[in-house]
Order: sequence, then structure tokens, then C-alpha cells
Amino acid sequence: MSKRKLSKQQAWRIQKIQSERVERAKRRADVADELLTGGDLGYEQEGLVTAHFGVQVEVESVDRTRQRCFIRANLPALVTGDRVVFRAGEHAGVIVSLLDRTTILKRPDPYAGLRPVAANIDQVIIVIAPEPQPYADLIDRYLVAAETADIEPRLLLNKTDLLTDPARADAVEALIEPYRALGYDVLNTSANRADLGDLVQKLDQRVSIFVGQSGVGKSSLVNSLLPEAALRTSELSQFNQKGQHTTTTARLFHLVNGGVLIDSPGIREFGLWHMQRSELERGFIEFGPFLGHCKFRDCKHEQEPGCALREAIAEGAITEARFRSYQILCDTLDADKPQ
Repeated sequence: MSKRKLSKQQAWRIQKIQSERVERAKRRADVADELLTGGDLGYEQEGLVTAHFGVQVEVESVDRTRQRCFIRANLPALVTGDRVVFRAGEHAGVIVSLLDRTTILKRPDPYAGLRPVAANIDQVIIVIAPEPQPYADLIDRYLVAAETADIEPRLLLNKTDLLTDPARADAVEALIEPYRALGYDVLNTSANRADLGDLVQKLDQRVSIFVGQSGVGKSSLVNSLLPEAALRTSELSQFNQKGQHTTTTARLFHLVNGGVLIDSPGIREFGLWHMQRSELERGFIEFGPFLGHCKFRDCKHEQEPGCALREAIAEGAITEARFRSYQILCDTLDADKPQ
């Protein structure tokens, strides 16, 4: 697959966006420094980033009070779930330092390189639904991202009330069963019904993030779990049956059972072009016992003799479908990379 080349207009747009981000960062730094030197801020305290709004983030203190804060220029990009030290102010506070992260979920962005999505997560819940149509390719992308970040993934089939047609139900089950066979936990729910018990149990006392395409019902699930959240939802586009973005920033919510839930914007494409082939291989958990056992150290698992993955396929330890998915993702590592 040939690499995509950016047109002059696309390259100009990328440069313009990057310049605007640099300028916003400078303005943010100026405001933060002015607040810090003005003497109107409170004492330093620990907080939790609950949302991101342009040059500001929303920070929650220990007593659950939330305030918009500016970010000091010497800090890296902050994301929902980050633990920080901040100083509160009358109208806006300032974040002065970032505490160590236990985990960080990232995705590549053609304009900003590798972009963090959320931090300090215990589990990634990959939400799929009969509509929009789910694809193994997108599921595998999320699984690879979670596995390589050492975050436990789970699959959640939402909108099960739409599985009234036996043919559709069989197709969805055929898609999900290979993941269940690999040991991945698969939950079934519908935001329109009261069958959320298993999901509630899995969210108990954990920091979780919902990921998935727009339109799979992530925000509706949050509304069912926390009616007071009142997140905006939308129907699927009648033109292409794809979801329409209603969540524009990752938001953090506290659940009644003590868990924390992050609702992320829908992502129709989850590129992996920032990864090396070796990282991608580790994202397919069934490959693990065979990696490093090929005859050639630089084996690409194509036609080389003595390929341990090929032998595992012949023995039934790795399915042809998952290996084809791996090959497809390998082809996109360079093809999806912005030029």
C-alpha cells in the first residue's frame, strides 16, 4: 500500500494549526504566570483533571469542588484522569505540576503527533453495537492500543435490543466469539433497558474509559448509569449510518459504587502508525508464546522458513482471521502515517 502524500493545502493547514497551538500555549503561559505572581491564588493542593477545554482544564479538588485552571508552560499536555498539583483562584486557578501517571492511553493525531487520550486508567471498555456496524479491524486497533499500554481491555456489546433479526444476531456473535475464546471479557447491555448489572459490577472501584465509534451509545450508557450527567446524544446519520459526534471532550464522572468513568469522544479511525511492528505483535496476545522463536530474528511472518507464527497457525494455536487482521494493521503502519 503506497504512502499518502499531503497536498500543499493540507500541509499549509497543518502548519497553521500548529502555529495556532503554539500561540495559544504562549497566551496560556502568560496568563498562568500573571496569576501565579499576582498573589491571589490559594495554597498548593492535589487535584484531578476531569475535562479539557482548549487552554484550560477542569480540575476537581479532594472535596469534589471543580474549577477551570490554566496550565504552566513547562508542563506536558494534560488529559482527563491526570493527577495534578494546583492553586485555586477566585475565577480560575493554575496547575503547577503533574503527578506521576500509572497508565496513559494515547492515539496518533496527524496534526499533533501522539496525542494522550486519558491517564491513570485501570480498564478500557471497547463499546460496539449492531449499529453502526462493528468491524474486527477497529476492535483490534483498540485492543492493541490497550494491550501495549498495559491497560486491561473489555468488550461491551451495547444496543442488544436491536438483535431481533436472527441473521444479524448470528453475524454479531460470529464477530465477538473469537475474542471471547481468547479470554477477553465480553459484556452485553442496552442503555434503553435495565440490564446494566454486569457492567456496574465491572466498573466498581475502578477507573474506566469508554471508547468506540460515534453512535455506539457511550453517552447513553453514561446517562443510564448517571442520569444526572444528562449527556447529549444523537441518532445515527440516515445518510451513512455512522455516528455523529456528541461528546467533544473526555469527561470524568464519579459513579455511585465508587468507580470513576471517563466518556471519550467517538473515534471512527484509531490509527496505529506510531507503533513499531514489534509493538503491534505484542498487542495480539495469542502471539506472545511464539514471539522470539522464529528461525530468523528479523522475521516478518510472511514467507520466511521457520516462522513460529506460521507454524502456530498450522497447529491451530492462532486463527487465520486474527493473523489476517495483524497483516492488515501491519500494512497501515506506514500507509496511515502523515507525510
